[in-house]
Amino acid sequence: MENFKLIDTHSHVSFATYKNDINDVLAHARAAGVGMITVGTMQKTSREAVEFAAQHPDVWAAVGLHPSNIHHIHPSEDEGDGHEDFDFDFYKQLALSPKVVAIGETGMDLYRVPEGMDAAKVAADQEKVFRLHLDLCDELVKPVIIHCRDAHEIVTRVLTEYIAAGKLTRRGVLHCFTGTAAEAEKYVALGMYISVPGIITFPPKKPETENSLAAAVRVVPRDRLVVETDCPFLTPAPHRGERNEPVYVAFTAAAVAQIWGVSEEEAAAQTTQNARLLFGI
Repeated sequence: MENFKLIDTHSHVSFATYKNDINDVLAHARAAGVGMITVGTMQKTSREAVEFAAQHPDVWAAVGLHPSNIHHIHPSEDEGDGHEDFDFDFYKQLALSPKVVAIGETGMDLYRVPEGMDAAKVAADQEKVFRLHLDLCDELVKPVIIHCRDAHEIVTRVLTEYIAAGKLTRRGVLHCFTGTAAEAEKYVALGMYISVPGIITFPPKKPETENSLAAAVRVVPRDRLVVETDCPFLTPAPHRGERNEPVYVAFTAAAVAQIWGVSEEEAAAQTTQNARLLFGI
């Protein structure tokens, strides 16, 4: 088992944005001792994530349908017109691949409601698909990777229902967490992990005196916190404005270390141990 210094628990390194220099991106990560999970967002990118992970010993995959891809959002090279119906059997077969460590990303995103669509219908459609992902997690005994924006009340309600029914024994993680300390505590009480993105390195917004995520990092038990890049998005300081990549997860871990009041090595070791336990790496 490779001795990683850090694990980027949420990347999209199999996306087309890296097609011209992926070998360099992987070399940067390997030189720094960074392993990674590459995460699918629909059928095409989930299949590509699995294929990519199979080629690299330090890469694992997650498969799922991003809530924003249930309805048409924005066309892209990776996701086409960004619209897909959830095919349970397709994702089940893909998730049986040996390097798939989680189902997702799934969840709820009510921040980006497509123009002209009824918000209540969007929420209902997303919740239905979220539940299908959770059913798949339960059937395959895999953790879930949850995307949540402006929908914490719905997500916690659904998770509470499943867990009360004895389901989701592997639980999962709130990826790219941007909620409050109180919301983080609710997820932790449900047995979930919290994943901190590069946003934790951003300077505080006026009139705040510290980064808004710092309070959440403080209340999450240290054995329930992991780090991520969500690359190519959300590049941490001091590289904001550049394309993100897994090696930059070290800046996020360093910010966590500062909040915890420990060395960067200690924060890296703790979050890496947490990632291994959560995803079975």
